[in-house]
Amino acid sequence: MTGAATRGLMVAVLIATPALLLPGVASDSTQITVLVAFLAAFLTFVEYNSNFPSIVEFRDAPPFNRLRFAALATTVLFLSLIFKGQSEPSSLTSGLTSAGLILGNAIDFPYSPVRLVVLMLPTEADSTLVTSVRTAAGIAYLVSVISMLVFLVMVRVLGWPARQGAFNVWVNLPLFDPTAGGDVVERLQRDARINIVLGFLLPFVIPAVVKAMADLIGTVSLQNPQTIIWTLSAWAFLPASMIMRGIAMGRVAEMIGEKRRRTYANAEADDGFQTA
Repeated sequence: MTGAATRGLMVAVLIATPALLLPGVASDSTQITVLVAFLAAFLTFVEYNSNFPSIVEFRDAPPFNRLRFAALATTVLFLSLIFKGQSEPSSLTSGLTSAGLILGNAIDFPYSPVRLVVLMLPTEADSTLVTSVRTAAGIAYLVSVISMLVFLVMVRVLGWPARQGAFNVWVNLPLFDPTAGGDVVERLQRDARINIVLGFLLPFVIPAVVKAMADLIGTVSLQNPQTIIWTLSAWAFLPASMIMRGIAMGRVAEMIGEKRRRTYANAEADDGFQTA
């Protein structure tokens, strides 16, 4: 219960971070943020306080969810500090802004994800807004790439999740039904490939979808710093999360395949011994 309450509190703090750091936040926006934070904290507490899984995957295979949470929290915190520095500059906010500006300009080439995010803005957007979005996109994209590389090292070098002990597929993959039909390993490998492909495509697809929706229902407003923070955080976090999920499911498929091969080898050895 203590661990579930701590996780719920951390989720609430994550959601409230932009409202806590940004100056001049409207009272209505603060009330909505507090409501969403309490709701997310309650759902997280219920999920982790239960003995039976519901929707959270890899719940008992740390540090998968911790790494994803850390990536999202770092992105939201850095972007909040960058936009706070526009009105209350400091050495920390200036350093983050400079790093984001360098990264954004480096990644802002034709057909890149950052270029598509910039093109998502309305044509009449001023240069200050364009620079802010490019800077925030550069930081968010860097954090997402680092989180994916860290997880890849954990899987390929540190042997995640084998070192955590027995891996329970039902607890860690509650949305995956192993009895739905077909070979489990093939289905896991197929889902892993789909997640990885979608993860690579989403940074390009999301700006295009937003732009298309803007043409249909009106221009998307990114004047509010909180809107920019959450939009770019989702733009960077969702693809990275899907790629990490695909890598994890591929690793689970490898573990099941290895266990099958060992079982078959032992069974053949026992048959040979009995025959002899």
